[in-house]
Amino acid sequence: MNHERLHNLLQDLRSGRVGVDDALRRMQTLPFEDLGFARVDHHRSLRCGFPEVIFGQGKTNEQICSIFATLAAGGHDVLATRVESDAATALVARFPQARHEPVARTVALRQTQRPSEPGIIGILCAGTSDLPVAEEARVTAELMSATVRTYYDVGVAGLHRLLGHVEELRAARALVVVAGMEGALASVVGGLVDVPVIAVPTSVGYGASFGGLAALLAMLNSCAAGVSVVNIDNGFGAAFQACRIARTAQRCTARPTAATDGAPAPTNAATGAAGRATPATGGAREGHHG
Repeated sequence: MNHERLHNLLQDLRSGRVGVDDALRRMQTLPFEDLGFARVDHHRSLRCGFPEVIFGQGKTNEQICSIFATLAAGGHDVLATRVESDAATALVARFPQARHEPVARTVALRQTQRPSEPGIIGILCAGTSDLPVAEEARVTAELMSATVRTYYDVGVAGLHRLLGHVEELRAARALVVVAGMEGALASVVGGLVDVPVIAVPTSVGYGASFGGLAALLAMLNSCAAGVSVVNIDNGFGAAFQACRIARTAQRCTARPTAATDGAPAPTNAATGAAGRATPATGGAREGHHG
């Protein structure tokens, strides 16, 4: 159940096109549906703006297919991540309109017509070995109706590959930066742009990378301000957060202000000038010591 379906149901109930008993039947799976091995959260789209997502790792093919079918029957867009090839084959056989992305290890089914979100989500990855995580982020953001631009294989070993895109990166609403090895790319990007950077360490690297721990610690210790970090290999989580940032920015941009409503601009008590503040003394300097 999403906002649009619930709104239409309530409209039909008010107009008499749907009876009370029928409306109750349609809503009886709110807020969740118990499958025995899983409690499918049909209410999540109403609360969080996007339906529950299936994490396929550790689940049987039957469990993945059952949860996927239950979400699809509720009219949701459905996304399953960390899906092995045999489970993906079973899902696509049952839902021919679903799209399997082998590199991303995802299966996605779009059932709603969401308008494209304003603004750009940029997704960068350091090397080709990081592509599975970066592609998971891309699929997630696109299913959330974001406009995505990708910048792949732009790691610090060849920094000139990144520098040609700096103006594009600065125009984005948020950036997802995926890197393994020493994880330096997130700090470099964070030092070049004034938009939120969400760093994703990957488990790519030789022995001393400790399965992505080296990249994780490097990103957590970034000297560049404005860099946040998600868990190792969590492309989905990074993309979800980037989309939330973009949506929040859009709501703030679209929200009318006092000035646009025709109200007078606030007057600064110190200067008597509308909308001008007196510079503070002794305040914090812009930037972060590195």
